[in-house]
Amino acid sequence: MKNIVSLSVFAFLLFTSFTTFERKDVRIRTIVIDAGHGGKDTGCNGASAREKEIALKVALQLGELIETNLPDVKVIFTRKNDTFVELIDRAGIANKNHADLFVSIHCNSGPSNAFGTETYTMGLHKSSGNLAVATRENSVILQEDNYEKKYNGFNPSSPQSHILFSLYQSAYLDNSLRFAQKVEQQFKHKVGRSSRGVKQAGFLVLWKSAMPSTLIEIGFLTNPKEEQFLNDKTNQSYMASGIYRAFKEYKQELEAMN
Repeated sequence: MKNIVSLSVFAFLLFTSFTTFERKDVRIRTIVIDAGHGGKDTGCNGASAREKEIALKVALQLGELIETNLPDVKVIFTRKNDTFVELIDRAGIANKNHADLFVSIHCNSGPSNAFGTETYTMGLHKSSGNLAVATRENSVILQEDNYEKKYNGFNPSSPQSHILFSLYQSAYLDNSLRFAQKVEQQFKHKVGRSSRGVKQAGFLVLWKSAMPSTLIEIGFLTNPKEEQFLNDKTNQSYMASGIYRAFKEYKQELEAMN
């Protein structure tokens, strides 16, 4: 039995060593843009602004910028209006269309003095704050039918469940981080926003996506000043433009490696 195991390990290492030489040219041809929440799920709310509406406006503007300026890229939206899409179906749309990048856009919630942007990749929580954001965003599954079966017994209130699910997506982590860092750089240096940085947490919406994926929190609706900023059409354009420039740079950088 020991010899069989050793041979199996050797065969695996031999196979992987050969496959590393078969590097395929990288082409970023399809992006799936996900406007968080929607329909019966409003997300977080400010005094007047609702997350589902702000996220959709920024997502649509981002898609328009890409379609106009990068015609070789196919843009697919998980929703283009006020409809409810289950988390598992959002990743399914990306997988079905063989997307090269999945971007989920959200607004944040917290104390009234909390402010700034943050971009997440799938990974292990580094702080209780990261876990709190993931828990809030993942709690939408409670509005879905039969969520226990669909998400393999995942409990959005359990820290243990989030740690388990954070182990997924590791194969795409490098490029997820690459794109996330560019997004936050754009927000900070070009849009003039305060960046809270790139973080990792166990988001269900990123869990089953078979490609680099990020979840972008564009600001806190629970902060009156940030809510006013995000509720402004011009500022929504600034945020969309920042994500667009990050995507363009990400695309150019990866394709230059060919």
